[in-house]
Amino acid sequence: MSLLERIERDFLAAYKNKDTDLVAVLRMLKTAAKNRHVEIQRPLTDDEVLDLVLKQIKQRQESIDMYSKAGREELAAKEAAELQLLRAYQPQPLSEGELTTLIETLIAEQGASSIKDMGRVIQAIMNTHKGRVDGKAVSELVRNRLSS
Repeated sequence: MSLLERIERDFLAAYKNKDTDLVAVLRMLKTAAKNRHVEIQRPLTDDEVLDLVLKQIKQRQESIDMYSKAGREELAAKEAAELQLLRAYQPQPLSEGELTTLIETLIAEQGASSIKDMGRVIQAIMNTHKGRVDGKAVSELVRNRLSS
């Protein structure tokens, strides 16, 4: 089952169960997917739908930070609840040990030896493990490994 089909199925179930929070989040996600479909004029692939999910997750994280800094805890809590609902559509993240092993493997495969090679290593990780790793964490771990 594709990610878009899963979202549609979950939307219908949430609608029938009157889960207003999940309905709102999935409706927003479906709208973003429909807009992207119209924009590119072809059906979306799972990777493109995943990109939309990740974009929505990032927006929620930024909103939480802004609301927290402004002292609007009730709005930050609402965004945090939506963030948790969206995370169900994100692939299982790699553990820190798995990420470290992956970085070591890619550095060895690519023959990376200095900070100059950092971009190639990060790009390879982000391309093959989209949605499963945090870009900031990858960048920090690769930088630490290549600078030592």
